[in-house]
Amino acid sequence: MPHPADPLALGQQLVAIIEGGRRTATYKLAVLMALLDLAVESVPDNPDAAVDVDLDDLTSRVIELYWRQMRPLDGHLLRQSTDGRGVIFAAVSDLRAKVTTHRTQGLDLVVAYESEHYRATHAVVKRTLVRYPLKLLQNLTSGGEQDRFLYDDSWMGTDSQGRVADHGNKLTLFPGVCVTLARLAPLLKPAFQLAWVDDVRRMNKNLLDEGPDLAHHLFGADRVSLQRVGDALTDRFGPACFYCDTMLYRQRHVDHVLPWSRVGIDGLANLVVSCQGCNSSKSDRLPAPAHVKRALDRGEDTLDGLAAEINWPSQYDRVLAAGHGLYSTQPAGTPIWQGRNHITSLGRVDINWLG
Repeated sequence: MPHPADPLALGQQLVAIIEGGRRTATYKLAVLMALLDLAVESVPDNPDAAVDVDLDDLTSRVIELYWRQMRPLDGHLLRQSTDGRGVIFAAVSDLRAKVTTHRTQGLDLVVAYESEHYRATHAVVKRTLVRYPLKLLQNLTSGGEQDRFLYDDSWMGTDSQGRVADHGNKLTLFPGVCVTLARLAPLLKPAFQLAWVDDVRRMNKNLLDEGPDLAHHLFGADRVSLQRVGDALTDRFGPACFYCDTMLYRQRHVDHVLPWSRVGIDGLANLVVSCQGCNSSKSDRLPAPAHVKRALDRGEDTLDGLAAEINWPSQYDRVLAAGHGLYSTQPAGTPIWQGRNHITSLGRVDINWLG
């Protein structure tokens, strides 16, 4: 088996999961995308280290992925399995129906309320993940024993909570896998999304042959309304563009400092107000690390307090972890956005603040 730190070898094995036949549900793709995000946020100082992934965290990320997808498209709830059934889909859909007062807000707000409904859904989804997709994710052929290339799944395939507890409520990525996944994430995440869109389109042919933009519905930019966040950030930090300091008298934008397409963090620590010019120029480019540092330098306590005032997640620790993971795994010379019409190459000195 090739060393797991070899991005080409691991990438080929992950692509084989996508190309290895017609999936009957989107579970495996959800797990892969959740693992990519967690890998970016868990990059260790030693690139060859094994890294633990908390199963509760993984479950929350999977619920997050399905949260927006379990809403109707043109009045129809899209199937995410060939037979239209699935324990996870039903659980998340039922949760959305029960938490009606927060339906238009981000999932993290529902979690913040620590609702009984969320805890029950989380337990169902975690049991299902351990029993099926986590156990079968690395099966690339129909028969015979195969080398495991992500984590040891020999104890999975069970409903036993005791068995999960005996293994520390975690899966452990093999040495070097976490860093390699983080390096591959910018390439693999779009590929997994495309495969997901293709699967959902195939499972909903009667609705989508001539239908709307499915990719936008599943993964597009209309995730949550950021108007309230923009008002709060403007009131607290002033009506000037975070990047160029232009006063924002109109056309105020709320921008994700770490691009949402890379890490999907909607927390206040990752959001700033910007002018239209900077927002359009930056787009989904990776910003200069100094911009991330300035966003965090607004202060964890300040951001947490503001988040509490407007009932919004802060996610300061996630932004810090994702910043470390993103920049420490970029190859030398990676283009980074400094400002409008100003693109430079990433240097190691740029990320010293990450520690």
